Amino acid sequence: MIRTGDDYRESIRDGREVYIDGERVDDVPSHPAFKPLVDIRARIYDMGHDPATRDVMTWVDPATDERFAIGPKLPRTIDDWRDKRRAVDRVLDDIGGVVTRVGDETVGEMWSLYDGQDVLNEVDPRFSENIRRHVERAWREDPFHVSANTDPKGDRSKRPQDQDPDMLLHVVKETDAGIVVRGAKFETAAAYANQAFVKPTIANWGDSELSDYALGFIAHMGAPGMKHICRSGFAGRASSDDYPLANRFDEIDTLIIFDDVLIPWEDVLFYRHTRAAAFIRATLHRYSAFAFVQRILRYADMLIGTAMLNARQTGLEKQQAVQEKLATLAVYREGINAHLTAAIAEAEPSPGGLLMPNQSLLYTGRVLACSQLAQMMHIARDLCGGQICVSPNAASFRNPEIAPWLEKYYTINERWVADDRRKLLAYARDLLNSDYAGHRLTFNLFAQSPGFAHLLAVYRNFDFDDAIAFVQRSAGLSERVLGTAQPAGASSNGRAGGERRADVQAATTGASS
Repeated sequence: MIRTGDDYRESIRDGREVYIDGERVDDVPSHPAFKPLVDIRARIYDMGHDPATRDVMTWVDPATDERFAIGPKLPRTIDDWRDKRRAVDRVLDDIGGVVTRVGDETVGEMWSLYDGQDVLNEVDPRFSENIRRHVERAWREDPFHVSANTDPKGDRSKRPQDQDPDMLLHVVKETDAGIVVRGAKFETAAAYANQAFVKPTIANWGDSELSDYALGFIAHMGAPGMKHICRSGFAGRASSDDYPLANRFDEIDTLIIFDDVLIPWEDVLFYRHTRAAAFIRATLHRYSAFAFVQRILRYADMLIGTAMLNARQTGLEKQQAVQEKLATLAVYREGINAHLTAAIAEAEPSPGGLLMPNQSLLYTGRVLACSQLAQMMHIARDLCGGQICVSPNAASFRNPEIAPWLEKYYTINERWVADDRRKLLAYARDLLNSDYAGHRLTFNLFAQSPGFAHLLAVYRNFDFDDAIAFVQRSAGLSERVLGTAQPAGASSNGRAGGERRADVQAATTGASS
């Protein structure tokens, strides 16, 4: 049942309406802006067939002897999580870089809704059945699944009804066939994906007037009435010799326009149900944060490798000041690694019977990874030195009239000749200084909501009780103080409890990116 790369390419040749740089795209898989990532996603599918990678990328269902992809497999054991982590690492090793929105990082949001089936049943049992069917389809058929989340925003001091109502996606009418929706969403990779889990971002779900905005559904990216308006890509702007990362790994972001798009009832996951909307906003990343943070771990490896090679080429790695900076990068990297490893080792059952990474450890790891990323990039930039912003491009090194001069001044010794040094400096520039580098930094800071929401997730999932009880005993306080109200969502039975009750705490989560 594993798709091939060609199967995937053909699946997105569905007549979808895609625009970039003011022009309509005739063929998404071959367009220069999309082709690098389409080819990577196709390679991920083909890795499931390649004898060298098949056993890492797939699993065999013992009941049917069929082979399926590891990424969308429902996590029920610690080994499932270790297998997922191993598969992602194998993909990143294979392609030689970092890509984030390729399906495994977003399908976990569907598992969060799977955990909320009891909430969905309150309004309509059909919705619970829909989510079960779509989760099963995800692991059986492995469609390229993304997650449309961010709205164009509008005036956030006003209710949607007090401005253009289309600023937030909403239902405009019901039909026998389904609901008709209007509005817009931003989503990375939507233009070359198969489907998206579309969900709300509104914070104040207590206002019943907002119910038309409280909806979640599966959208098919080639549906009639849907338009994809993409930001300009980085690929092709300059030579891949000078910008090796931007030309290979730029994941194109899309403004998806829903111009009265029909969503069949079987694809509706919740509708006019503020509690379900609140639940998914509060539990959205309980699984997907793992794959997201794992990518930042690999990005940290890129920072360390680039900085260390730049220090070694000029003989500076023996200086204490340089070693301190390299050690700081290593501490950052190992801090992320420790949180991911411990989150698996201390995994806990979810309300829906799955196994989720330890929520407190996972969310604190996400805060560490995202909040310190800009500082770590600056340390790597400092270690690379100013030549990453002043070096000539590759064409200059090939010009016979000036190549000898560049060969002279860029060759350090017999190990570091001009060509290798130029390649490393170009790589460092693209990793740290280019438009692509700035885009990646902003993406990592906001892709799973802004920093304050990351901290609120920690607040809801950290078990404050042990620390409170220790201080109560240590200070000799009476047991009356233990009756003090706990932080909203804090659990007396384990670290996951806060998020398990998050459906009644939605006001703390709303301004997600």
